[in-house]
Amino acid sequence: MSKEIRAFNFEIRAENDEQRGNYIEGRAIVYDAFTDMGWYRETIDKGALDNTDLKDVRLLVNHNTDMIPLARSRNNNENSTMQMTVDDEGMNIRANLDTENNTDAKNLYSAIERSDLTGMSFMFMVDEDRWEDIDSDYPTRHIEKISKVFEVSAVTFPAYEQTTLEARGLAEALESAKASLENVRAEKREIERKKQRIKILTEVL
Repeated sequence: MSKEIRAFNFEIRAENDEQRGNYIEGRAIVYDAFTDMGWYRETIDKGALDNTDLKDVRLLVNHNTDMIPLARSRNNNENSTMQMTVDDEGMNIRANLDTENNTDAKNLYSAIERSDLTGMSFMFMVDEDRWEDIDSDYPTRHIEKISKVFEVSAVTFPAYEQTTLEARGLAEALESAKASLENVRAEKREIERKKQRIKILTEVL
């Protein structure tokens, strides 16, 4: 499956303490919350992050991979400048920002502190998904396992159509979901055909 992007208007906070300096905290991924994807709705099931690869994840702004990362989690430990915590509700991030030496970090911290920026987004890859109501015009996709998180971003507009990259991410996600749904529908049709053949053979015998 291709890389996918999801953006949400979650709470993100700018904090400060004497030991850690300036840092931001926020929830990048939430479980069991339904998102309208246009022709289907989607939710990330609880436990989808249980075996996710969280190594070498960057903190960016608006998924701009041309910029220097503002924080980075190499092995998701206390020595990294960003830590990610998976709990029963999803995943939180805490990132230490070098607001003294990095202008971009200072600008991000200020925007979050002033509540001018409130959205978070993440780029990830799906390992397993499950569909409900596949014969309806508005099926539901359950993301059951996320194999890898590549980066998390603070986003100006937490909606797909607002930026080119997020629009492209949505288009790729929709194509991936469409292929997944078509596979499920094809499997269901094959099962129905087999049942029908068995029924006919049973009646003949």
